[in-house]
Amino acid sequence: MNIYRALLNTLVQTGYVFQNYKNFVLEPHSRAIILRHDIDAQKEHSLQFARIQHEMGILGTYYFRMISQSYDPRVVEEIDSMGHEIGYHYEDVSLARGDMSKAIRLFEQHLSKLREVADVTTICMHGSPLSKYDNRAIWKHYDYRDFGIIAEPYFDLDFTKVLYLTDTGRRWDGDNVSIRDRSADGSINRFMSGGKKSMSDNFSFSSTHDIIRSCERGELPNQVMFTFHPQRWTDNPMLWTRELVLQNTKNVAKRLLRLAR
Repeated sequence: MNIYRALLNTLVQTGYVFQNYKNFVLEPHSRAIILRHDIDAQKEHSLQFARIQHEMGILGTYYFRMISQSYDPRVVEEIDSMGHEIGYHYEDVSLARGDMSKAIRLFEQHLSKLREVADVTTICMHGSPLSKYDNRAIWKHYDYRDFGIIAEPYFDLDFTKVLYLTDTGRRWDGDNVSIRDRSADGSINRFMSGGKKSMSDNFSFSSTHDIIRSCERGELPNQVMFTFHPQRWTDNPMLWTRELVLQNTKNVAKRLLRLAR
């Protein structure tokens, strides 16, 4: 996690303000960092991120799936107690195998269960790369605002103004290994908004060190959303190697899935 601390320190030193996603939506700062965390697995790793941020006086947003590998009331409560935002990482269309009536019932049930532990006002889709269903499709039939949700990043952020950086595929330039963390035109770095190309078209980073150097040179834009998958980040050599091998295997499978689709 040393490189993660170095990244945060550099962002602080270069004058960025850290906002959780909800606060950014309601009142965006002109020079802001959104730290988004998708808790897909290894839920204990999310505590490491939350504690580091808490020590530095930084707030982030944590999206939990409602499966045992991700959701744990104790973990959610501790992160919430530090002042971080809790959100729902929904995958109900995939769980319902495309049955939208069942999917919205699952969504409401899972959201209610998470709200028993923490206040939830934003959501973010889980990519479910092995499923043929896009979880965002549910909002073609329903409106998340009817459930007290104010925003979903893939629908409510203007990516022509906000740089989007994600560690999808265990890399920052993971275009070829992303199934759904992308726009309809098939590019991870080309979210479309009003017919314009996204801010991400102008940036490509191979490593966290590259991002740090770019920040130090004053090259990063004023508003950035980082997406982290905490299970990929650890200082434990055994866990780090295990995740490396697993993710490389997944990346090969994702490339094949993209070709097949």
